[in-house]
Amino acid sequence: MGFASEFKEFAMKGNVVDLAVGVIIGGAFGKIVDSAVKDLIMPIVNLALGGQVDFSNKYLVLSGSVPAGASLAEAQKAANVFAWGNFVTITINFVILAFVIFMMVKQINRLKRAEPAPPPAPPAPPAEDVLLLREIRDALNRR
Repeated sequence: MGFASEFKEFAMKGNVVDLAVGVIIGGAFGKIVDSAVKDLIMPIVNLALGGQVDFSNKYLVLSGSVPAGASLAEAQKAANVFAWGNFVTITINFVILAFVIFMMVKQINRLKRAEPAPPPAPPAPPAEDVLLLREIRDALNRR
């Protein structure tokens, strides 16, 4: 088997194609979750914390000096900072994504269990030599 045909056989296996589709959909779904956290959840969290603040730009300066009101990107260029707000935002993204994936897997497993087992296949008819041997046996028993 040539290298090209062996690779084609590997690449066209169902699991590889399913994995590729899953990665593509997962990437798109990750963007949806990022938007949900950034645009829907974090504004509510920010409001609950006492005002409209950009939560992802929260940081603590560990060493160096940062001008007042500097964004996280500016602070990271000027000093050594502990970007805890960005970490919290990404952690919330992960928790939401993990929960949604858990619910999807749970639903898929429930659907798999609900499928009834296929009926058993009817037995195959006996082979010709078995039929002949039965006729011989029956003929000998009649004597």
